[in-house]
Amino acid sequence: MAELVAAPSPPVSKTVDQWLADAGAHEQAGRFVEAELLMAQIIAAKPNYHPALNQAAIVSFKRKRTPEAIERLARAIALAPEVMIYHRNICELYRTQNRLDEAMAHALRAVELAPEDAGAHYNLSVVRYDRLEIAEAITAVRRSLALDPSNASAHFELAECLLADGQFEEGWREYEWRFDLPGVPKPLPSVHRGPLWDGRPIPDGKLLLIGDQGFGDTIQFCRYLPMVAERCPQIVMGCSPEMRQIVGQQPGITEYFDHWDHISAFEAYCPLSGLPRLFGTDLATIPARVPYVRADAAKAKQWRQRLDTLVPRGFRRIGLVWAGRPTHGNDHNRSMRLKALGPLCRIADVAFLSLQKGPAVAEIGSYFGAAPLINLGAEIEDYSDTAAILDSIERVVTVDTSVAHLGGAMGRPVSILVPYAPDWRWLLGRSDSPWYPSVTLYRQARPGDWTGPVEAVARSLAR
Repeated sequence: MAELVAAPSPPVSKTVDQWLADAGAHEQAGRFVEAELLMAQIIAAKPNYHPALNQAAIVSFKRKRTPEAIERLARAIALAPEVMIYHRNICELYRTQNRLDEAMAHALRAVELAPEDAGAHYNLSVVRYDRLEIAEAITAVRRSLALDPSNASAHFELAECLLADGQFEEGWREYEWRFDLPGVPKPLPSVHRGPLWDGRPIPDGKLLLIGDQGFGDTIQFCRYLPMVAERCPQIVMGCSPEMRQIVGQQPGITEYFDHWDHISAFEAYCPLSGLPRLFGTDLATIPARVPYVRADAAKAKQWRQRLDTLVPRGFRRIGLVWAGRPTHGNDHNRSMRLKALGPLCRIADVAFLSLQKGPAVAEIGSYFGAAPLINLGAEIEDYSDTAAILDSIERVVTVDTSVAHLGGAMGRPVSILVPYAPDWRWLLGRSDSPWYPSVTLYRQARPGDWTGPVEAVARSLAR
């Protein structure tokens, strides 16, 4: 995601400049109320002071008041149309609202005003990706990198473009920049030392593998463990406790830890997300020995019995997940509201089982669909419960979350609702996934519009 940038403030007066500097310091420190109070004074004293309007827009955006931020930036641009930073900033705001035509217009204007600005070309590439203009996005981000080769965000954007386009060889190389992104910790704390694994066998020593990304990524990439075990028979697995029952099913793991203080000595280390590059994965060689995750038999039996008491006799059992983790950087794009699934809830003789966790569970209180909707969220303690439920139902319908990966890794039927600009792993323009043979993808035809894919899933279920 592109960042909003404060513009240099012209020397209107020492007092106003100092106020703006103080407001900026508050904003950078996360003291948004104090920043807004100062900027309100500045704007009241000088309503046409466009640097203050830009700074106020940044705070509005960080406080999740994007329409207000857009209005403030539009005023700043009207006052100072030649200030490139304002166009870069409003481009990003429009993009987060799926107003991609307006975002594109300002991205192009920023490049026109500052053709040697790497950030302007980077912003343009992000908008191009969201518009599925992948070739043009690659061109824009390569131009950004030509101007600033050290920009990790641009390298990662290039990786996502290439991987989505199926250009895996270069894509995996660029993907290695992910640990240089702002705010992303290194996979190995500095207190622990060891070389990055180069893929060669380690017959006697231990290889440390690190679950370095989200739950879905961990499920996706742990498929490589059998291949790793052939080269390194002693695997030390460092991963979150939530993933232990899933990752622990893979062969070769001799030790598992979820805290750095518990780690033992190792010869080399590798993040799980680095394994596709090491094994030279392309579209034809994705390891897809599915299932590679299975439900615990005893727990699956318990859940089948539980569902027998909850689901009306004769009703088909379909799982639902409509929202991911709210703090995910792309959550505004991948998640939906429960009410958007309305067409599903009119299908006869279907009972929907909510596997939803987190704040979105509250939406069940306003559900009035004809089909029964049974909330299992409070009873799901961990992924072993989710896996057991998936083993006991016909299919799960989900947005792009870890549940989609879990169902795919288990070989269970999964219908994934995919946004217009998908995550790279779902590739482009196809309804299947080489990562998960049991998955069917339902893609938005227009940014932000879930109507088409939801209706397509409803038709499929009705058949």
